[in-house]
Amino acid sequence: MRKRSPITPLTAVAGTLTLGLALAACGGSSDSGSGSSDGKASAEVTVYSADGLHNEAGDGFYDKVFKDFTAKTGIKVNYVEGGSGEVVQRVIREKSNTKADLIVTLPPFIQQADAKGLLTTYKPAGSDKVDAADKGADGDWTSIVNNYLCFIYNTKELPTPPKTWNDLLDGKFKNKLQYSTPGVAGDGTAVVIKAMHDFGGQAPAMEYLKKLQANNVGPSASTGQLASKVDKGELLVANGDVQMNYADQATMPHQGIFFPAADASGKPTTFALPYAAGLVKNAPHEDAAKKLLDYFLTTEVQQEVSSIGGGFAARTDVTATDANAAKLKQIMSGVDVFTPDWSDIDAHLTDYVDAWKTATGS
Repeated sequence: MRKRSPITPLTAVAGTLTLGLALAACGGSSDSGSGSSDGKASAEVTVYSADGLHNEAGDGFYDKVFKDFTAKTGIKVNYVEGGSGEVVQRVIREKSNTKADLIVTLPPFIQQADAKGLLTTYKPAGSDKVDAADKGADGDWTSIVNNYLCFIYNTKELPTPPKTWNDLLDGKFKNKLQYSTPGVAGDGTAVVIKAMHDFGGQAPAMEYLKKLQANNVGPSASTGQLASKVDKGELLVANGDVQMNYADQATMPHQGIFFPAADASGKPTTFALPYAAGLVKNAPHEDAAKKLLDYFLTTEVQQEVSSIGGGFAARTDVTATDANAAKLKQIMSGVDVFTPDWSDIDAHLTDYVDAWKTATGS
């Protein structure tokens, strides 16, 4: 389940995840050749990823994929987890001594990583089956798991979910509503993007979010922490994403998913927030990273995105038929999915976050 916490290092060795990886042992090199820095085939690969696909119980999507990958290739997977923007910032700090081989994060942070020159072009096998909107035009990144922004509500306290943004301004949500911090959390940034789309621009969106602040508990760097608060009734409404919150329902039965509409006459809306992977520039284990990227997009793994991960396959030619896939399809029924202008968001993200800070006094 999603757990946004300070970056926690984990190691997958022969299919097991253990605490205590010393990242310094991964080395780092300015050589972006086909193998490790000594010219030999790499025996390990390091993944920096936004949280959500690894489960502390060891039965998450990443847990299964890494275990199977190691069994098939003998390559150990070193896994380092953090917030969407946090993992990008870590790669930036380590540019002079690169430790990560792959980075997996949500939009707009994967575009940010690309714009900052942190990624190397690599089109993994199967990426031709990924929709153009879910991969970089230059081949620097591709989605491996599709996902969508959503909101969640406490089903015990609220028999029906709020239908519109304006419903969230009701006084009953005062100090019972919270969303993660834009510019820090990918899901929090997504709230601003959806508001700008639904209200028709930056100015009306910020005007609304200023009003919503009267009910907002306050900033939260962690989206995942909000799910348990909603389930317990500490919050009535919070933001999230479909993959994370659908998976959470197994242990948090009072958590429902909804998508607020712009107004009473409009349809509920959302947009894709895929887990997107890119090969890190000067990756010390580039050959192993390419193999793992290829493996993520195999039909075998893509079939497991819903059955194990509670998410949506990134490949358009993979149609999952498991029970989770059917329930996920039902959740998305009747929801209008729009495509943000990611080029604009990447270029003006700082401006939008600053506008949000000004509007909300955050």
